Amino acid sequence: MTGRVWLGQHPGQIEPLRHRCVIHHDPRQRPYQGHAVLPTPIESTLLSAAKSAGIRHGYFTREGGVSEGLYRGLNVGLGSHDERAHVEENRRRVASWFGLPLERLATVHQVHSPDVITVGMNYDGNRPQADAIVTATPGVVLGVLAADCGPILFADSENRVIGAAHAGWKGALTGVLENTIEAMVALGAKRETITACLGPSISQASYEVGPEFVDRFTAYDPDYTKYFIPSEKPGHAMFDLPALTVDRLRKAGVTAESLALCTYPDPDRFFSYRRTTHAKEPDYGRQISAIAIEETS
Repeated sequence: MTGRVWLGQHPGQIEPLRHRCVIHHDPRQRPYQGHAVLPTPIESTLLSAAKSAGIRHGYFTREGGVSEGLYRGLNVGLGSHDERAHVEENRRRVASWFGLPLERLATVHQVHSPDVITVGMNYDGNRPQADAIVTATPGVVLGVLAADCGPILFADSENRVIGAAHAGWKGALTGVLENTIEAMVALGAKRETITACLGPSISQASYEVGPEFVDRFTAYDPDYTKYFIPSEKPGHAMFDLPALTVDRLRKAGVTAESLALCTYPDPDRFFSYRRTTHAKEPDYGRQISAIAIEETS
């Protein structure tokens, strides 16, 4: 598997995808700083089983934030042209949902790579280039951003190791999922006790690609033709990124499912790069999926 798996603090066809892992967090609004309320993320039934081990997670939508205009809501993208103060406040609200300060929210500078970093309590806010992050340290929130690509959260409740990965087609094809699992195993996790769930991402119905794209995949593995169906546009195809993602996770030896939520047709809840491009809008926001091990007294 190509790519780097950094240990320690870095310096700087398949079974149908199931809908049954979609639940919502307690809908009661919780006070935040005396006047606002915390956002309400989507949770996975599969990962929620780890709550007994003190592991919490959430697939945050664009609801519950302070950004305006194109970025309306909970835009957490530092790479967007949104007002920095709005983005930081949105990220603070995400961290607060876990009962932690903004400084404990660990994210990376995502570059569609297979690279993974491991962080501990000495996380200093640095955002090295990588697309996945793992920890066995309580009190650190791992977050990955997405706006069509797949956000995958991982948990081993028996060994209290967690991970988060950002997997678009390039990361999924070059090994970011497998590398994340390997990094978790290096921290004491076991493949047979790791669970993973793919959050909101673009579905096959909204993901049209050209012939060169298809050729790249079939050159990698001829069996990957199963992830494509013909498009209405001659010579083009519709690509099933969620199926590829879940298939590779299961092949790597972990229990995996998908929320089966598409970002493209749901502008009220999700940012979407492809939808923004088709609408010829100048920029777009990013939502975050996050997971943490709770601190114990």
